[in-house]
Amino acid sequence: MAIPDYQTVMLPLLEHLGDKEEKATRETLDALAGRFSLTEEEKKELLPSGQQPIFSNRVGWAKVYLKKAGLIESARRGYYKITQKGLNTLSKKPSKIDNEYLKQFSEFLDFTKGRSEKGEEEKDIELCNITNEKTPEEYLEYGFQKIHKDLSQDILDRIKGCSPAFFERLVIELLLKMGYGGSRKEAGQTIGRSGDEGIDGIIKEDRLGLDVIYIQAKKWENTVGRPEIQKFAGALQGQRAKKGIFITTSNFTKEAQEYASLIENKIVLIDGEQLSSYMIDLNIGVSKVASYEIKRIDSDYFTEE
Repeated sequence: MAIPDYQTVMLPLLEHLGDKEEKATRETLDALAGRFSLTEEEKKELLPSGQQPIFSNRVGWAKVYLKKAGLIESARRGYYKITQKGLNTLSKKPSKIDNEYLKQFSEFLDFTKGRSEKGEEEKDIELCNITNEKTPEEYLEYGFQKIHKDLSQDILDRIKGCSPAFFERLVIELLLKMGYGGSRKEAGQTIGRSGDEGIDGIIKEDRLGLDVIYIQAKKWENTVGRPEIQKFAGALQGQRAKKGIFITTSNFTKEAQEYASLIENKIVLIDGEQLSSYMIDLNIGVSKVASYEIKRIDSDYFTEE
C-alpha cells in the first residue's frame, strides 16, 4: 500500500503504545511499517531534501500531535509511552484519530492557536489543518521544489531568448563556478574558438591544467539525438581526448543518453533542465529573496549529567 499520511498513523501509533510499555523510536517505526505492510522501498523513500525518510517523518509528526493533545508523553530520550488520557481514548474505541478528533482536547487547541505578547485575542493559525496528507515539514519541502521548478523554467526561457554569444559566456560562468577552467580569462579564450568539427571549446579540468575537457554547447529547441553525440565522440577521438561535456538548452533522446553511457570516452550530458538547476544552485542569474532555517530540539543540550 502507499505510505500513509501522518493522520492515518495516529490511531495505530496510539494502539502500539497501548500496552503501557515504553517504546523506542526504531521499535515503533518497525511495528507501524509492518502494520501498514510497507515495502523496503516505501520505508526508504525520502523527502525531497533527501534528509529523512517520508514514513519516519510522518510518524514523527503523528507523535508530536498526539503528545500535544496529551495522549502520549516522552518517557526519556528516544522513548514514548501512552498517558492515562491516551488509555481513556483507546477505551472509547475510536474508528480513527485525526486533527479534527484531537480538537476535543484543550491542550491540542492551545497548540493550534497563537496569542500575541500583548495578550490580544487568539488567532487560529491552522497549524494542523494545512493538509490531511502532508506534514508541515513536507509542505515546506514540496513548496520549495515547486518554486525551484518554476524558477528553473523561467531561467531556461530567458536563456533561449538570448544570443549564442551570451550562451557561450553562460557556459564559461557555469564551468568556472563548478571549479573548472582556471581563470576567467583563460576560459574565455578557449570557449568557442577551437574550430574543430563538433567541438565548441576546450577548458581546463583544474587550475593546474593537468587535463582538459572538450565542450559542445548547443542553444537548441530540438531534442539532441544520438547522431550529434556520435559526432562529438568522433571529434574527441580525433583530438585523443578522453573527456567531454555536451550542454544544450533542449534535452537528449534516450538513445543519445544510452550511447554516451556505453562509449569509452567520458561524455557528460547536461540538458536545459539540469543547466537551469545548476544555475540556481550556483547563484548564476538569480538573487536570494528569502531563506528559512528549520530547527529541531538538541536533546543533548538538555541532558543533565
